[in-house]
Amino acid sequence: MFTSFLRVRPTSSIHELTAATRAREGTTTLEVDGLDAADRTACLAGGLLPVETAGPDGKPAAWVVAPEDALRLAKLAVPGWRISVRADGERAVVLDALARSQASFLRVGRSEVVEYVDLVGLPGLEAVVSVFVDTVEDARIAWEAGARDLLLRDWSNSQIGELRAVVGDLRERTAFPAGVTVDEGRAVLDDDVFTAWLNLIDAAGWARPRYSWAPGKDEAPPVPAGRISAQWPDDVWVGGQAPAALDGAGLLRPILQRSLEGVAPTVDELEQLFQARGDQVEAVAFVADFLRERTNGSQVTYVVNRNINYTNMCYFRCGFCAFSKGPKSLNLRGDPYLMGVDEIVGWTKEAWDRGATEVTLQGGIHPEFTGDFYAGVVRAIKAELPDMHIHGFTPLEVWQGAETLGVSVKVFLSQLKGAGLGTLPGTAAEILDDSVREHLCPDKIRTSQWSEVMITAHEMGLRATATVMFGHIDAPRSWANHYEVIRQIQRRTGGFTEFVPLSFVHMGAPIWLRGRSRPGPTWDEVVLIHAVARIAFDGLIDNIQASWVKLGVDGAQRLLSAGCNDVGGTLMGEIITRSAGAAHGTEITPEELRTAIVDVGRIPALRSTLYEVLQTTF
Repeated sequence: MFTSFLRVRPTSSIHELTAATRAREGTTTLEVDGLDAADRTACLAGGLLPVETAGPDGKPAAWVVAPEDALRLAKLAVPGWRISVRADGERAVVLDALARSQASFLRVGRSEVVEYVDLVGLPGLEAVVSVFVDTVEDARIAWEAGARDLLLRDWSNSQIGELRAVVGDLRERTAFPAGVTVDEGRAVLDDDVFTAWLNLIDAAGWARPRYSWAPGKDEAPPVPAGRISAQWPDDVWVGGQAPAALDGAGLLRPILQRSLEGVAPTVDELEQLFQARGDQVEAVAFVADFLRERTNGSQVTYVVNRNINYTNMCYFRCGFCAFSKGPKSLNLRGDPYLMGVDEIVGWTKEAWDRGATEVTLQGGIHPEFTGDFYAGVVRAIKAELPDMHIHGFTPLEVWQGAETLGVSVKVFLSQLKGAGLGTLPGTAAEILDDSVREHLCPDKIRTSQWSEVMITAHEMGLRATATVMFGHIDAPRSWANHYEVIRQIQRRTGGFTEFVPLSFVHMGAPIWLRGRSRPGPTWDEVVLIHAVARIAFDGLIDNIQASWVKLGVDGAQRLLSAGCNDVGGTLMGEIITRSAGAAHGTEITPEELRTAIVDVGRIPALRSTLYEVLQTTF
């Protein structure tokens, strides 16, 4: 059983500068007695969640109120995850308020913990006992009495580290309990509160770590030397070592042990693995790396390739995409462009002359494109460079190409294969969970359509990569659902060559700029996405790639100890990730990739698109 804590400051009023200062100190929530519009604005401007403590009125993120006010909120259909009930009055009054509001927390004094732990233990209640504690000793006494939500004022990171040693599985929340979904928040929170909350949480709804690192930033991951989890900032964690093998796995140990024995996790178990915290993340990474060693040994592969993004014009409106542009009349950032076929062939020839064995073709869906464009590009490249492997066209492009020609996906794929297409990239997958796609990329093909293209391609001998793009409005359950879709296809066809997690780069993404997504994944989520992929696809997909484009070379190197055996390609001119605000280069040399691999004690191997090893000595 975990213990949650909230870094909170009670106050009678707030100014924006004070709110920003409190945020830098680690606070996520301000409790204001009589929250007015100015207080609310200042709190949100500082990046904190405002909580009302005087009554059921106003427009706060949440309330801490007396039983009678909790009942009023319940009648207004305020969800219980926004309510804390104060233990004021008779036991029967408090119980009635908890039962009817389904409040998440019961706020008590330290001397009342034992009495009210007994109350919240009644069947039908959702609340946990929540109490202010001023010292680690106060917290120990309250925790031993049964309090499972601790309220901290002005605690340092080192004190929180001491607290973790006392209670074990410690997790930081915001004004809301973890487990509140993005859909739930979107449905009931005011837009400005929703945005502030999203910027504070990870995919499971817990408070994010406070480091500045994010995918795409020109910073090394904030990972301690002796660990792969960056969950905590205190000296004990940063200076410590990961537990050996499965010692830190906790409740995840049976799942991980079965994985080592060749028993694949179920979808529910995948969701549990994705919710690993701290030492559990270390255990998941250990298992993933064991499976990687068993499958791939010490070899780490890469490919020399070029990405050609032939147009940035697109009539789809994906919330995560900062690359696509519409007509100039829409006044979108940047100039629209469309390469001619001769230009595409020219870029391909230059890549071939520089040693590339693969050219990747993908871009926006231009409003004038038909399937003839895609097939024509392939034929033109093959006419000039018959030995160049063409890795081209996402399932969205294939679907759109077939639709514009009035033919089936199978017929169109046959045309592309006949023209010389070698393999398909697995992008346009994003999250293969339609409840997420509905808000992330509402006009894009759905999970079944993406799967239809991939299965059809595989059955006609066209292999493909598989991807996931994570860290926006998704959650552990949607990741688990995505992995199960990939497993179902792979068990049926065996057509995926690799799995490539792609971290959401938030800085220039429209959905984040509109305040409708989280600011990318945390580092621990990056580790888990890759490590759980190795575990989930063990025996199905042998190759798990770490993307230096999203994470930098430092990040890709760290993931080579979390189940990854491939670092992708040299890319020569990739611009989509740069468009989203990433600082990492658009190209890397083979020598730089080899050096990065050797520096972590692995053996570099140049590969083809289909993972044929081309060279191991240099």
